[in-house]
Amino acid sequence: EVQLVESGGGLVQAGGSLRLSCAASGLTVDDHGFAWFRQAPGMDREGVACIRCGDGGTAYVNSVKGRVTISSDSAKNTVDLQMNNLKPEDTAVNYCTVGPRGAGSWADFGSWGQGTQVTVSS
Repeated sequence: EVQLVESGGGLVQAGGSLRLSCAASGLTVDDHGFAWFRQAPGMDREGVACIRCGDGGTAYVNSVKGRVTISSDSAKNTVDLQMNNLKPEDTAVNYCTVGPRGAGSWADFGSWGQGTQVTVSS
């Protein structure tokens, strides 16, 4: 059974940083594509970043480019999301998801974790 457990969220001031981590069990992270999604209050869930997607690299939604980095750690079997220069509009519940390597669409990802809350104060 695949399980994804997110951690690392919290309350931070604008301009601050957080590092989210997704601990995976039931699979090896290197064999799959992964994505982080987020859902802000009253908004639809949106894809933020993915790894081993598309051409096998990484991809980011425009609103986070240059501020967010997705990475994976084979030894820990985790997928992390480093978020810098956070803005109040980044406030959301962040979710880790898994999909096929080379996934070409956000819709290819599923198996949602419970999420971790990120709150950015102005």
